Amino acid sequence: MKRIYAASSLAVVALALAPACSQQVSKSAVPAAVAVEIPGLPADPRVAADSIDPEKIRAHVRFLSLDLLEGRGPGTRGGELAAQYIAAQFALDGLEPAGDDGTYFQHVPLYAVHTIEDKTQARFELTNSTSGDGSDTISLVYGSDIVLKDQTGQASADIDAPIVFVGYGIDAPVYKWNDYVGADGKEIDLSGKIVLVIVNEPPSDDPAFFKGAALTYYGRWTYKYEEAARRGAVGVLIIHRTDLASYPWAVVRNSQATEKSYLEGDPAASLRAAAWIQHDVAQKLIATVPELGDVDHAIDLAGQRGFHSVELPVRFHAHIESAVRRYVSANVVGRVRGTEPGGNRVMFTAHYDHLGIDPNVKGDNIYNGAADNGTGCGIILEMARAIAQSKVRPPHDMYFASVTAEEQGLLGSQYLGMHPPVPAKDIMLDLNYDMLLPIGIPRSVSLGGAERIDFWPTVKRVAKMFDLQVLPDPTPSAGHYYRSDHFSLARAGIPAFSIDQGTLFEGHNEAWGRAQFEDYVTHHYHQPSDEYHADWDFRGNAKLARFGFVLGWLASEQAKPIEWLPGDEFEKSRKASEAQ
Repeated sequence: MKRIYAASSLAVVALALAPACSQQVSKSAVPAAVAVEIPGLPADPRVAADSIDPEKIRAHVRFLSLDLLEGRGPGTRGGELAAQYIAAQFALDGLEPAGDDGTYFQHVPLYAVHTIEDKTQARFELTNSTSGDGSDTISLVYGSDIVLKDQTGQASADIDAPIVFVGYGIDAPVYKWNDYVGADGKEIDLSGKIVLVIVNEPPSDDPAFFKGAALTYYGRWTYKYEEAARRGAVGVLIIHRTDLASYPWAVVRNSQATEKSYLEGDPAASLRAAAWIQHDVAQKLIATVPELGDVDHAIDLAGQRGFHSVELPVRFHAHIESAVRRYVSANVVGRVRGTEPGGNRVMFTAHYDHLGIDPNVKGDNIYNGAADNGTGCGIILEMARAIAQSKVRPPHDMYFASVTAEEQGLLGSQYLGMHPPVPAKDIMLDLNYDMLLPIGIPRSVSLGGAERIDFWPTVKRVAKMFDLQVLPDPTPSAGHYYRSDHFSLARAGIPAFSIDQGTLFEGHNEAWGRAQFEDYVTHHYHQPSDEYHADWDFRGNAKLARFGFVLGWLASEQAKPIEWLPGDEFEKSRKASEAQ
């Protein structure tokens, strides 16, 4: 298998084209965004932050979103070209390699699974029926009733297993909640069984109980899979209900219609059937247990203390066929060495992958991903240049990681969190950038998760100096904190959050900002139309790059490590890393 760090003409192409990109863009004034003195920030790094150039960010975004890169799909020629380009820029700007074997590349072993729909069948069979007329069988139509993946990467699977309804499928000792306990007060043995679970988590208005309206990781569908796998289940059936999922069935169906990648050797990827079922299909299952009532009543019961899991008089039968390909993609990691050894390292991250090419789409079928996430890559590339070329080095090492396979489920950052360039306990902060629309100069930011760490007072102080209002998450129940690469570092214990735009921009009201984001999500997000536009205004990207630069530098100067606040769900992981 070809290693992504092998010598390649692709890097030469990238270097040849990058200057041409910058020569074709329009010029705009570079705002002096760090005009005021910031306590704790010396003059030289302030000058370096001021040097961050929106037109250099533009040039990177334009190149990374060219059709030449074919949508930067992981494990494809275009994805490799993007990685080579980013590594070449790191080298030009003077960053040291921080990947494998003295290179910039941390190779990530992956395999992709595509369910062959017309060769996959599934049905439910009632075990207490004696009718013999077939009425005890519930046949399932793939796509309409059920969607699934075999996470193990096997070509085929045959399943015949009993089904256990476990409510929300959550074991959260901090909230004294365990859905895996049966009527006898003992945990149910799930070895070889199928788990039926509800999407989301128990309803709450109490911040001390599943954080009230804000979604915790316990409510994410990925947690449901992971917890069931840890308990030996062979499969999971997640009950979809639009209000609880925050998206319609079509989103679930479409996400399963393409390949899904997994990390080689990931112990959590052990389910033979990682599946979703329609609400009406779940009704047929729940109806087999009269005391549960209908499915919505069962959901209500499962959200109350005293609920216990129950095995249904139903078995799940399935034959699953999958097309599987194995490949290696890469995270691109560079380092700017600090003046002091050891100590408080800081990391900046942004994913470079996107969705590649869809051969089934007529016309434009390249998912260029200019905003998502050419912008984040452009930002950390320009930040890396500014820090590496500063007259003074940062107090401690700073790492820049452009990660792969984010669109496949945060897999590149997951691998980075499992194999950081230095022990996780020595990385005090990760700042992530993902999809920042180049539509003007922001006067607000969304920093969901920053309030969970003791660096929060500094974050708010610096935001105020940058004339940035810190806006609360407008949809806390959607669980955005768990949907971007900073989450993978947080799971490793590293304090982490993303720097996102708010909806207030210079010269406009918030309604205008909301309209811009709504238009992008409706017409361009994860579509071929997410392309570079010459009239984009990258001054806002530069402002948020400077904001992150200052936060990173101040974090590096701190005498004490940054920590999660007491009781946070990631505090345990941090303490575990510090004990190693």
